[in-house]
Amino acid sequence: MRFALAYPLTAALALTASGTTAQDLITRDRVGPADAPNVMTFRLTAFDLYSSDDATREFFEERFLALMADYPDWRIETQLQTDNIGQEQARMLEQVRAGRGPDCAMIDSSQLGLFKSAGVLSPMDDHFTQDQIDDLFPFVRDGVSDADGNVLAWWWFTSLQVLYRDASLVPDAPATWEDLQAAALTTVEAGREGVLFNGGRWEGTAFDWLPNFWAQGGELVDADGRPVFNEGDNRDKMLAAINFYKDLVDAGAAPSRVTTIINYDEFNGAAAAGTAGLFIGGNWQYGQLRGTLAEDDFANWEISELPGPTADQRATGTGGWTIGAFSEDPTAVEICARMAYEIYATEGNAFQGLLPTSASLYDAYDAFEGPEYDAFAEALVNGVARPGAAIYPEISNQIQILLGDVLSGAATPEAALDAAAAAVDAAYERL
Repeated sequence: MRFALAYPLTAALALTASGTTAQDLITRDRVGPADAPNVMTFRLTAFDLYSSDDATREFFEERFLALMADYPDWRIETQLQTDNIGQEQARMLEQVRAGRGPDCAMIDSSQLGLFKSAGVLSPMDDHFTQDQIDDLFPFVRDGVSDADGNVLAWWWFTSLQVLYRDASLVPDAPATWEDLQAAALTTVEAGREGVLFNGGRWEGTAFDWLPNFWAQGGELVDADGRPVFNEGDNRDKMLAAINFYKDLVDAGAAPSRVTTIINYDEFNGAAAAGTAGLFIGGNWQYGQLRGTLAEDDFANWEISELPGPTADQRATGTGGWTIGAFSEDPTAVEICARMAYEIYATEGNAFQGLLPTSASLYDAYDAFEGPEYDAFAEALVNGVARPGAAIYPEISNQIQILLGDVLSGAATPEAALDAAAAAVDAAYERL
């Protein structure tokens, strides 16, 4: 059964029995009656309930009012997070450990592991059915669960990397690294640049490249968060993934200028200019391309899973946000869990066009119709999240450096990897 979004809600939500207006129940820092005897705090980003877009804000206001109507003796005091994700999440973890954190909060998926290992999250199992848990994509289910299978947060939307191609030049989706190089050379012969990807100094470079390592089963850190990417089989897998990018540049299948690319917008611009044949980008760029290109030109662009070393070895990097509870009050945990699923993970995602983390939701809402969403859902089965380890930011930094050195010819893959590992190990010792 598919659902179209039904909104606005009935006018009954705008007034309570006591005559309180909806405006009185939602302010810049509160949801619910100001005099409610029970209070829970919710730390969130400013992109939904407090969005600068009126339609988005009103949509979420209505859903929060509907939910809190079930809890007339409660109010939510909201706290907005800053845009500095790493700093904000680290500060929140310190506050939670000190007993000064929020009762419920949005947690960046790349940071969730830190909160899990700190033992500060309250289990939410009682508020989700087993079918809902089983329906999560494997990487999501693993990400939100502890070793005992307890659900410690709800991952409410995700993102992923895919391969974009001009199907008028590359009609068949490349399945392997070898296929991609051959396809890219075909576009070069047609006067295009081959395959474009991030190769400069920023997180996007590491995030887009890591699926080549993960597709082989490579691990960046061990269970304790210690870096192991340069040990044993992991080293071989790292070198294979590094050489894949190097071979693309050496063969002319990717332009040398990839070492300067630090923005996904560059791919959109190249597609609009007619110079791109393929590029590795994020799922969100599909809508951007639709709005940028002429209709006939956009019709040529298709998406597919990232190629792997073999057709059976695939991975894609995944991002997005989770919602977790830190409170010991069972009602606060219940409200937190219901917000995560009933407001954000279902209708909220459909309204905003964000990718659900549950397979069945792609079939549940009209908003997810289209071949692009089928492709996204298929790729997410092989999704891998960045490890929630304190050393990850430095691993990413060193991957960016080593790729730049290798692709520019400044270092061999082996020397660049050894230098990266030494720098990461030194940083790990300082943690």
